[in-house]
Amino acid sequence: MSADSAELTAAGLDLAIAGAVATVTLNRPERRNAMTPGMWRGLASIGAQIPDSVRVVIVRGAGPSFCAGIDLRMFSRDGVPGEPPNPDPHDPAFDESVAGFQAGYRWLRNPAFVSVAAVQGHAIGAGFQLALSCDLRVLADDAKLCMKEPALGLVPDLTGTKPLVDIVGLARATELCLTARVVGAHEAAQLRLAELVVPAAELDGAVSDLVGALLSTDAAAARATKALLQQAPGNTLDEQAAAERAAQGRLLRGRSGG
Repeated sequence: MSADSAELTAAGLDLAIAGAVATVTLNRPERRNAMTPGMWRGLASIGAQIPDSVRVVIVRGAGPSFCAGIDLRMFSRDGVPGEPPNPDPHDPAFDESVAGFQAGYRWLRNPAFVSVAAVQGHAIGAGFQLALSCDLRVLADDAKLCMKEPALGLVPDLTGTKPLVDIVGLARATELCLTARVVGAHEAAQLRLAELVVPAAELDGAVSDLVGALLSTDAAAARATKALLQQAPGNTLDEQAAAERAAQGRLLRGRSGG
């Protein structure tokens, strides 16, 4: 699936590609970038059309917030203007519909590039899960993270539960989700939910510096290493050692043309 710029704009998204860097902007600042099914489908379409030349994807929000979560008008009788009705959980196609929404998040794990969330202000619910979908997170010191779904009578279903447990552990993830409490930027750093916390005025510069450092490494080695690291949590030491040997061989053979 692909979308042109007009379709993305209508969904509340912007995509800019400059050389090896793609920037995805949630652009509904009047709603604090609250998310709708149209945005999730738009994100999926962006993931399907990122060119092979891109090495870093930045995800950010326009205005004072990264993303305030689900647009709560989805749960009202009238819904979100211009959006179709929510999927009916009794419909056999419900699972497929939610899988389509999740596709807007899953592509950010692609080993072809490194994804970086630049988070200021609110990153609530669906927005927190979007930040968790990225490989790295840089937070402004005014960032506020919250897994709000259980407080709304929902489960987090936009691929956020696995990275949250992987990062903070099962007990802390349980506490964060089932209390739906807000985590400030500095606690987020302590919990390893942020690689870097900076003053809000320095967020753009910090992200730019990180992107420059990421682009300074060899492209093929970076892609192979990210893929290798993604395997590590599920591998034994022997399995990971074998994966390292195989990855190194593929990389060096590719360089020699063999």
